[in-house]
Amino acid sequence: MAKSGKRLRAAKAEFIGKSLVTVEEAVSLIKRNATAKFDESVEISMKLGVDPRHADQIVRGKVVLPNGTGKSVRVAVFARGEKAEEAAAAGADIVGAEDLMETVKNGTIDFERCIATPDMMPIVGRLGRILGPRNLMPNPKVGTVTQDVAEAVKSAKGGEVQFRTQRAGVVHAGIGRVSFDAANLAENIRAFVGAIYRAKPSGAKGTYVKKIALSSTMGPGITVDPTSAAG
Repeated sequence: MAKSGKRLRAAKAEFIGKSLVTVEEAVSLIKRNATAKFDESVEISMKLGVDPRHADQIVRGKVVLPNGTGKSVRVAVFARGEKAEEAAAAGADIVGAEDLMETVKNGTIDFERCIATPDMMPIVGRLGRILGPRNLMPNPKVGTVTQDVAEAVKSAKGGEVQFRTQRAGVVHAGIGRVSFDAANLAENIRAFVGAIYRAKPSGAKGTYVKKIALSSTMGPGITVDPTSAAG
């Protein structure tokens, strides 16, 4: 069994005995113990009281974090003509139609967000088995199938985070970097948690938010008091 490194053991020691802390306490611990040689992401995981195997219990949506994610997002847009020009002008990294479809079919997926105009969906639909498992399939429910491609591109590059329940009802996302100011991280966390509460599905019963944990990319996790995270 692999042993934890000295840095991780030291971080875990600081976290011992601490749970259900406030957002501010969690952020302080994470920033203090993030000693990797790169700017680590700050990540949130939420265990929800839902069963995503049932359609009326799927939690899905998006939120624009007030202080961004600190991550550069490459955006691909399926569009033609004027809409393709609008997407490119808004900063899309890749714009195309059938040519882009063939590129993806051949195994090249050089983007983290995919947007399409409605008329492109018959083409994009052929890529469902490729884009779907990567959570890249455009969907009108999260604004990635739209005529307003310029706004969608700007949102994707401006700190928008999409979320969807995974198995066991867990939602996970990056909400900033350890280099962010503590107050900005706390604001991002509460914005994300607030979006999860607003996305509560009709089929959810009992306790909706069961657990919230925060961590850095290379650090241990710490549980946060849901009341504090909800603002």
